[in-house]
Amino acid sequence: MSVRPQEDPTPASAFPGVHTSRRSLPVALMQALRPRQATKNLFVYAALVFSGKLFDPVLFGRATLAFLLFAGASGSIYLLNDILDAEQDRQHPEKRHRPIASGDLPVSVAWTSALLLAAGSLAAGFLLHPKFGLVLLAYILLQLSYNFYLKHQVLLDVFAIAGGFVLRTVAGGAVDDIYISRWLLLCSLLLALLLGFGKRRQELVLLGTEADQHRRILRAYSLPFLDQILNIVSGVTIVCYSVYCVESASAIRHPHLWVTIPIVIYSVCRYLYLVHQKGMGGAPDEVLLQDRALQVAILLWFCLILLLFAFDSPAIQFWGERP
Repeated sequence: MSVRPQEDPTPASAFPGVHTSRRSLPVALMQALRPRQATKNLFVYAALVFSGKLFDPVLFGRATLAFLLFAGASGSIYLLNDILDAEQDRQHPEKRHRPIASGDLPVSVAWTSALLLAAGSLAAGFLLHPKFGLVLLAYILLQLSYNFYLKHQVLLDVFAIAGGFVLRTVAGGAVDDIYISRWLLLCSLLLALLLGFGKRRQELVLLGTEADQHRRILRAYSLPFLDQILNIVSGVTIVCYSVYCVESASAIRHPHLWVTIPIVIYSVCRYLYLVHQKGMGGAPDEVLLQDRALQVAILLWFCLILLLFAFDSPAIQFWGERP
């Protein structure tokens, strides 16, 4: 069970340009790459999981290389984001501790590292698989568009973030030449939108009246509006996954996928509980790492999916099911 994180009672505006720690350059650079957020890149394994080929050593190895290259590319984007948002981050009660905002990582080093990571990841991506290289290029271009324009456009800012998750899913299929179901892409999009709008809500709650000083687009949002969006997206996510488990081609080949639906409903409701009741959601990766109940639910869902894709078939019938 997670404990609600303590909020800094001191106004963010009282800390402009505060340098609160001294870190060595390698440590500062590593922290600026946000390794904990590498969990987002697990979406590249989705195609393997839902094709039942997760334990193919060759395909798994290629997907793992794709995971690492996406980690490098996303790390370069995080550096760029922190360079551009350094002044706003200094007004944030938590983000002011980031290496660039605090001054532990020089901007010149951050720029050089970002360029080397982006170019190196992209070159290696094309060598790994041309299709994967194109998807990785599309991801980098989308993130550049987000940092320079889309993050200032209401709704499109969150859709751009969600698009990055969809591209990760597409990349996992591209690197292993696996067909990507439209259901898988749609569920990836909806899940990413749910996390993205949950993050926007938590930013409003945490920053209060000073929210737009940190992120200009937050002035276009309000808590009632975001609550309505979260209700819509969470409902559509559950419906979409449920239809996939009952009517999709995968559901025909594995007719007992429907047993995972209650776990997904619980997981979505648990996330909404953490956002509304526990004040979490500002960093979706931290929600996953901190909440034990959500961890157990996701692990149970994952194990069931692996078992069903490995052993379930139309020949297996239980009571109450149509022949």
